[in-house]
Amino acid sequence: MSTLIITLPHNGVDSTARLEYVLSTDGLSVATHDMVGLGLLPKSQDEVVVVVPAQLLSWHRVSLPPGSLPRGISGERATARLRSILDGLLEDDLLDEPAQMHLALQPQVNADAAAWVAACDRSWLSAALNALADAGLQVRRVVPEFTPESLGNSVVIGGDPDHAWLAGLLRSANPGGDAAQVEAPVGLLVCALNAGTFDRVKPVADGADAEQLLVLAEPAVAALAEQLCKRPVVLQQRADRLLVASQSLWNLAQFELANMARSRQWSGVMLSAKSFLHAPQWRAARWALVLVVMVNLIGLNVFALREQSNLAEKRRAVNAVLSETFPRIPVVVDAPLQMAREVAALRRSSGQVSASDLESLLGALASSAPPTHTLTGIDYEANQLRAKGVGGVDAVAVSGSLKNAGVNASFQGDLWLISAGSQP
Repeated sequence: MSTLIITLPHNGVDSTARLEYVLSTDGLSVATHDMVGLGLLPKSQDEVVVVVPAQLLSWHRVSLPPGSLPRGISGERATARLRSILDGLLEDDLLDEPAQMHLALQPQVNADAAAWVAACDRSWLSAALNALADAGLQVRRVVPEFTPESLGNSVVIGGDPDHAWLAGLLRSANPGGDAAQVEAPVGLLVCALNAGTFDRVKPVADGADAEQLLVLAEPAVAALAEQLCKRPVVLQQRADRLLVASQSLWNLAQFELANMARSRQWSGVMLSAKSFLHAPQWRAARWALVLVVMVNLIGLNVFALREQSNLAEKRRAVNAVLSETFPRIPVVVDAPLQMAREVAALRRSSGQVSASDLESLLGALASSAPPTHTLTGIDYEANQLRAKGVGGVDAVAVSGSLKNAGVNASFQGDLWLISAGSQP
């Protein structure tokens, strides 16, 4: 799966902005790393990931009150409530008003532990995402350049020798514990590189933890990093670092940006549909779709005509049986019904009892009803028997027995309605 990773510029995204991008065809290695204008970014990628520069994010630790995390399918109301809680917790820590900031909570939050919250300017991020959407790039995820998890045991140094910067975790010893063993990160520092800033991000205790701290540096500032940090560094290309950042579990598209993402996805669907209907490059696909529909319609019509022909052939065969069996019938209208009438007439003429005769219906009722059941009235009309009897009989059992015998029966008060039915 190909992935396009776009780093947002500090000044926002517009027609004159140049955007740094990394293209990976497999998600594991860098295929292309370049900086181009908005209109020259590669299109038609499986996934588009936006990286927010570390200098534009601030990081905060909060302890969420019990019951503040949404559970299950919570909907927008629970999400808005969580955002209000975060606004209240960070009101004194943010440099701007919370309403002007976009906030994102760390993934897989544990309600029993402090959680990280990332904050950035809401209008800047929203405008950048909208500009990318207008350019036909549907952003799947928004990730930070660094996260507290990615800097857990490392420091990253980048830039150029004249403008080198450092990113790492600010650490603080636990006041109630052993400083040599317990150190908790209290923030994420991104600032100009010098010997003093490196001391701020390395472990407080001068022990094994300080020695194991990994220093990653871009090639342009590797020598400067070794000189100021007084330790060897590991080279890391900027493109590789951005690829690693895109694989983070973080997604800054939360709260109001989550709704914007859904709206952009729907707009993207409508834009794709409009492009398919009118764009010249889709002309061949449109003709192919029309051809497929026409072939299917022709095939369905041919199948329907064949089924109609088979049905008509069967109907002619049934009519032929009626005409051969009863040649005196001049016109065949409903062969099964006419056949049943003629057979019933033959039975009557030969003295045989049919299933709809009074004798057959009375016999069926007599064999199904209890011996003690007595009839007080009988009425037979239009092949239906109305038998009135003494109550106290199990109507459900008698009706079931009559149905098994091929007789339709219903019991209303003390009146039986019985007629011939289909044979079981």
